Amino acid sequence: MATARRRLLWLLLVPVLLAGGFFLLRGRVEATQFTTGAIDRGDVVEVVGATGILEAVTTVQLGSQVSGTIQSLYADFNSTVKKGQVVARLDPSIFDARLGQAQANLLAAKANVERSRATVEDMRQKYQRAKELAAQKLLPATELETAKANFDGAVAQVKASEAAESQALANVNQAKLDLSHTVIDTPIDGVVISRNVDVGQTVAASFQAPVLFVIANDLAQMRVNAAVDEADVGRVREGQEVVFHVDAFPEREFEGTVEQVRLNPTTVSNVVSYNTIVSVDNRDLLLRPGMTATVSIVVRKAENALRLPAAALRFRPVGYQRPTGGAATAATAGQGGQRPGGAGGGQGGPGMGRAGGGRPGAGGFAGAAMAAERGGPGGGRGPGRPTTVFVPDEKGQPKAVDVRIGVSDGQFVELREGLEEGAVVVTGTEIPGARAAGAGARPGASPSANPFSPQRPQPRQR
Repeated sequence: MATARRRLLWLLLVPVLLAGGFFLLRGRVEATQFTTGAIDRGDVVEVVGATGILEAVTTVQLGSQVSGTIQSLYADFNSTVKKGQVVARLDPSIFDARLGQAQANLLAAKANVERSRATVEDMRQKYQRAKELAAQKLLPATELETAKANFDGAVAQVKASEAAESQALANVNQAKLDLSHTVIDTPIDGVVISRNVDVGQTVAASFQAPVLFVIANDLAQMRVNAAVDEADVGRVREGQEVVFHVDAFPEREFEGTVEQVRLNPTTVSNVVSYNTIVSVDNRDLLLRPGMTATVSIVVRKAENALRLPAAALRFRPVGYQRPTGGAATAATAGQGGQRPGGAGGGQGGPGMGRAGGGRPGAGGFAGAAMAAERGGPGGGRGPGRPTTVFVPDEKGQPKAVDVRIGVSDGQFVELREGLEEGAVVVTGTEIPGARAAGAGARPGASPSANPFSPQRPQPRQR
C-alpha cells in the first residue's frame, strides 16, 4: 500500500517539476533586455592610422675625406653652427710633410726642364754645323745623321721634362687639397645632433668617409616619415590634415599636413607599406628627431552630421533572416560571421586593426562604412550605402529599419537617411544576471582608436 502511494506521489511530482522548469526558462527568455543608443549630431572623422619617426627636413652627415688623428673639436652635441664654421681639425703634420715633398719634386722637375732646353739648344747648333760641313763634302753622311738624331732626342726630352713638371705640380695641388681637408667645416646652418669622435681618436677614410657629426638643418620645421599600409594608402592624398601623438607628451596633440606619398614600397615580414611624409611645424622645439609618432591621417570628415552608434550596425536579433533582395541584402554584406542575438563579438568590430576601421571585408560595420561613398579619389559625398538597423517597437522588441550610412570613425557612423535625430536604435542584448556573473553586455562596441571620436555614453536598458 505504501509503495503504491509513493509511486502515485512521484507521478504527480514529475509534471509539476517539468512545468516549473518550463516557466522558469520562459521567464529567462522573456527577461532578455536590449541595450540601446540614441541618434545624435556631431562630427564623424574617418582616419587612416600609421606610425612613423620624426626627423629633420635636411640632415647632413659630416665626415672626413682623409685619414688622421682628431687634433681639436669646436662643436659638441646641441651646438648651433653656421655654414662654413670650423667644427674639427685633424693633425696636419703628415700632410705638411707630403706637401713639402711634393713642392721639392716640383722644383726638381722645373730644373730638369731647364736642363733639357739647354741640351736642345746645344744639339741644334751641332746639327747646324754638321749640315754645313756635309754640304761642303767635309763630313760623312753618317755623322750628319747622328747629329740629327741627337737633336731630335733632345727635343723629345724637353717634352718629357715638361710632362714631369706638370705631374709634380699636380702632386703639389693634391697635397694642398689633402691638407685643407684636415680642417672640417659645416656646409649648412643647423644644430649638431650627433658627435661620433673625440680628441685623439684616429679616423680612417678608405672606401667610405667616417661620419664625425650629424647636423640637422632646422628643427623648427620637421617631418614625420610614416609607414602607411598598402590597404589604406589609396585613401591618402597630399594636403590632407594629420594629427599625431608622441610618448614624450601624451596629453599634447600635434598637427601636420601630408606632403608626399612615396611610390617606393617597403616590405617587412611580407607586409607592404608606403612611406608617407608629413610636414610638421615645430616652432616651440618640443619635438625631437627620432621620436616615434602615432599618426592619424584624416581622409574623410562629416561635420555636424546625424550619427548612430556603430554597434547598431552589427546587431542582429535571434532568428533574424535577412531578405533576399533590396536594401537589406546590401545591408548585411560585410557583416560576415555575425552571430544571431549579439554584436558578432569583437573580432571584426571597430577599434581592431587600423584606426578608422574601414576596409571592405574587415568584418562588422567596417565594410559598410568604408564602401558608403566612393565618388572619387577622396570618396565624395553620395547618397550613402544602404544597410539595416533595429529600433524597439511598442513592445520593446527589435524592428528592422532601412537606412543609408556614410563616414565612420570606428565608434559612430554618419547617418544619411532613414531615421531622425533622437531616434533610439538597438545596439545589443543583455541577459539579467550577466553583470553579476562578470560577463557584461554582449554587444558593447570596442573603443575606437580614432582620436577624433568622443566617448560614447553608457547604453540604456529597456
